Amino acid sequence: MAMAMAVAQQHRENSNGSSIHKQQQQMDPGKYVRYTAEQVEALERVYTECPKPSSLRRQQLIRECPILANIEPKQIKVWFQNRRCREKQRKEASRLQTVNRKLTAMNKLLMEENDRLQKQVSQLVCENGYMRQHLHSAPATDGSCESVVTTPQHSLRNTNNPAGLLSIAEETLAEFLSKATGTAVDWVQMPGMKPGPDSVGIFAISQSCTGVAARACGLVSLEPTKIAEILKDRPSWFRDCRSLEVYTMFPAGNGGTIELVYTQIYAPTTLAPARDFWTLRYTTTLDNGSFVVCERSLSGSGPNTATAPQFIRAEMLPSGYLIRPCEGGGSIIHIVDHLNLEAWSVPEVLRPLYQSSKVVAQKMTIAALRYIRQIAQETSGEVVYGLGRQPAVLRTFSQRLSRGFNDAINGFSDDGWTLLSCDGAEDVTIAVNSTKNVTSTSNPSNSLSIDVGVLCAKASMLLQNVPPAVLVQFLREHRSEWADFSVDAYSATALKASSYAYPAMRPTRFTGSQIIMPLGHTIEHEELLEVVRLEGHSLTQEDAFISRDIHLLQICSGIDENAVGACSELVFAPIDEMFPDDAPFVPSGFRVIPLDAKTDSPTHKTLDLTSSLEVGTSNHGTGDPSSSCHTRSVLTIAFQFPFERGLQDNVATMARQYVRSVISSVQRVAMAISPSGLSPTFGPKMTPGSPEALTLAQWICQSYSYYLGAELLRTVSAGDDLVLKHLWHHPDAILCCSLKSLPVLIFANQAGLDMLETTLVALQDVTLDRIFDESGRKALFTDFPKIMQQGFACLPAGICLSTMGRHVSYEQAIAWKVFAGDENTVHCLAFSFINWSFV
Repeated sequence: MAMAMAVAQQHRENSNGSSIHKQQQQMDPGKYVRYTAEQVEALERVYTECPKPSSLRRQQLIRECPILANIEPKQIKVWFQNRRCREKQRKEASRLQTVNRKLTAMNKLLMEENDRLQKQVSQLVCENGYMRQHLHSAPATDGSCESVVTTPQHSLRNTNNPAGLLSIAEETLAEFLSKATGTAVDWVQMPGMKPGPDSVGIFAISQSCTGVAARACGLVSLEPTKIAEILKDRPSWFRDCRSLEVYTMFPAGNGGTIELVYTQIYAPTTLAPARDFWTLRYTTTLDNGSFVVCERSLSGSGPNTATAPQFIRAEMLPSGYLIRPCEGGGSIIHIVDHLNLEAWSVPEVLRPLYQSSKVVAQKMTIAALRYIRQIAQETSGEVVYGLGRQPAVLRTFSQRLSRGFNDAINGFSDDGWTLLSCDGAEDVTIAVNSTKNVTSTSNPSNSLSIDVGVLCAKASMLLQNVPPAVLVQFLREHRSEWADFSVDAYSATALKASSYAYPAMRPTRFTGSQIIMPLGHTIEHEELLEVVRLEGHSLTQEDAFISRDIHLLQICSGIDENAVGACSELVFAPIDEMFPDDAPFVPSGFRVIPLDAKTDSPTHKTLDLTSSLEVGTSNHGTGDPSSSCHTRSVLTIAFQFPFERGLQDNVATMARQYVRSVISSVQRVAMAISPSGLSPTFGPKMTPGSPEALTLAQWICQSYSYYLGAELLRTVSAGDDLVLKHLWHHPDAILCCSLKSLPVLIFANQAGLDMLETTLVALQDVTLDRIFDESGRKALFTDFPKIMQQGFACLPAGICLSTMGRHVSYEQAIAWKVFAGDENTVHCLAFSFINWSFV
């Protein structure tokens, strides 16, 4: 009996031990836990509020939710980790599906392009065989062999007869489709625009045909009708379009519409007249569901307008838009622009501008596709802007600045502009507008009085071997090199409600510094919209605490050096610090237009400038500098000044003198940045014993290895000829400064230039103390003796400043001495800023 009781007791203990072991297994944080629906719901509620709760928050969750009491905090932590991982995987899967749809559509485009190219090759082979057979025969006059592109301008049968217009419309449609998807034009790939999954689209230009033509096709996440509506509103996206007016519209009988349209196009410079078009526009839907908008010029004088004598009638050959819906949403769009801009009507030096398909592609074809993609991204919420402005408002700002600048350059009489009398020998033209309405509807008091006019001083000049993108970028970043801040103050004060007469301006001292605050940009950053603050201080004690800063709204475009045929612009207008959406603008600015095509792609344009740092050797290692930039370009300057009627003559004299001083400054800057114009006076200020860039790069790497016992460049040795290239593309910002009482930067790699937001040419004006904040300067001064004795020092994380006034954080900075080749002479100090980023 006792033995039976002992066996039973042992069995109970074993059973209890087994149940306790199972319970421990269930509570083991490393084991899988099966959650109930109520527990998952409670955890999901917390995840919605906080996807990554802290340890205290997880413990609080267990206390507040009794249904989670049997779950360990570590297991809850694992649940949140898994939940975040699932969310990340879901987003990645969605992104990959989107990319797959885009790649599928792009593949379809490329296959169609391949088919078109095969047809073109077959056609060229046939034409080649035909030419061989008739090589020795007299040239035939039969026009049946001519392409539809080379046919003469279509004659209007009867503009008052809808049937005649419908016949013209159908012919226009057929010719347009043959260009968009066929071989009617000998298309070649646009230089510098290679197709790919990340590209905007596929771009081509005409090689040999009547006039100039450009073609684009791409994928856009908008419906066809929306795209057609946007593209038909040409002034909203084509900056050179002054006006578009539909004179007649009637149904075509097949579900489409026919419109007679009169369009005016601004002249890009003061040296050429503007253009206008009288066209038929046909909108219809094809049998396959594609949407088509095609257009061509009509013969005849067109509408009678007061400004017609100021325009040269240009010809639009069959052009338009083919928009096809895609499976899963979105559209594939084909754009063709084919123009004859009547180059004979401009001076010979400007004719390349009117005979360039690349210019048409940049201004119209590519601009249209980019604008559509911009609208699509804004609609989807992918684009985020600052300062609380809506995307549509920011687009309006850019359009108004560009339009105001174009109005000033062209000076049309129907806008109220009249030229002041001159003898024709003046280099600066003065125009006056006494009827210009500069007013804000939201604040009527913030508008110019009835006795106020606007005066414009403008001029154009030719530049030789000056890259337009580099010039405009320099003018943007270094306003103090060319601008007179007192003139900026005059223009800014003139737009305020208070009295703005020039003699009564408050005495102000300007520091010469500017802070650029980004406001918005296009998806490819080809255009930047920003607010510029010019810092000023009052010279009188009673106004010492009143801000005298000046604010400008500014657009900058065309600063990509690799964009072939793109014009570069810097346009700005004074504004109030808190300007309303309908603030009055009086824009001024610069426009640089390339006249000749590039003969060589400037893949490493800035690197070429680096190799020219030695004074006394203008071009070593790069060959002919003109081969990497536009050989000629035309610069147009236009500055507008509000004035009181009684001060017109005084303001005209001031404006003429000011524009002449700006021209002189720009010429000086152009000489400095021209690859063939580097000189000790205007080029980078380095000592005559300064090494070439390759030698300097080798010294930097050798000194780093000597002092820190590690290689700065792990992929190449310090003596390798590729050391400059790898140093240039190093991810850390590497700077070098001279050893003087006031150290000046003499070299920076690409990351260093990006961090400082400057260029190699402007680097010579940046002193070392300007790039550090107060704590950074103290740390540098504290460690400076250590650098000179030990040869290097590691500076802690901190904040530095770009030349634009933006704060840049870095995790660590390393400073070391750079020895010359003899290892006895310290040439300069080098700094490496590790893991830097804008705050």
